[in-house]
Parts: sequence; C-alpha cells; structure tokens
Amino acid sequence: MRILGIDVGERTLGLALSDPAGILASPLQTIRRTSGAKDLAALEQVIAEHEVGEIVVGLPLNMNGSRGPQAQKAEAFAKLLRERFQVPVQLWDERLSTVAAERAMLEADLSRRKRKRAIDQVAAAFFLQGFLEARGRKEEAR
Repeated sequence: MRILGIDVGERTLGLALSDPAGILASPLQTIRRTSGAKDLAALEQVIAEHEVGEIVVGLPLNMNGSRGPQAQKAEAFAKLLRERFQVPVQLWDERLSTVAAERAMLEADLSRRKRKRAIDQVAAAFFLQGFLEARGRKEEAR
C-alpha cells in the first residue's frame, strides 16, 4: 500500500508518494489547480494508478501551533477527500517543509526555474517522510 502526500496550495497541489513498504517518500508531481472537480479527477487518477491506500494532507500550522486560514483550507480539503475517496485521510503538520525543500534544492544547485516547478512536490515529500518516520517509530514501540 502506498501513501500519497498532498501539499495543498492556492494554485497547485504538490504530490509525493511513499514506496510500497511505507518507508521512503519521493516527490511525484505537481497538479495545477483549475476547478474542484478537475482537481479531484486528477487525484482520483493518481490514486488508482499508484494503488494509494492512504492520503496525508499537509497542515500548515502557524509557528505557535495555531490554525490560520491556510490550515482551515487544508482541513476542508481533507474533509472533501474523505467524502470522495474510500481511503483514510490524515492531516500532518507541515511547518517548515517548504523551507526545507527550498534549502535542499538550493544545495542540489537546481535552477530557479526547476525549483519553482518542483517546490510543492518536494515539500510534500518532506512532510510525508516525517509522517512515515513517526509511524515507524510508533510501530516499533509496540
């Protein structure tokens, strides 16, 4: 079962995907948002194609842990996904994932253009990796 990470933005959805064992997250693609119906149709295709069994939506909390307008939008999007798809949908704190993604791409010496195209999916991979590692630690503790 693969896990899909979604970084929800105003104009894009950054997608990352776990390996089948749920150990490693990798950037997948960026979907340019057009309409709610088309966004969901694109996600439906990704879910079917990659046999996704769970979705993790990035929750952009404020640095003090409070929920601002963007976090509320992410929560509403997660609710929509729960209603539309027959897979569990989790929310995961994505604070600083975009900063970490940008730093990693700068260190890899990617051009500004390549960074702009990949930032959302790389950020999704960062927070999905955090989710996978936390889940692994939880399972090890059992």
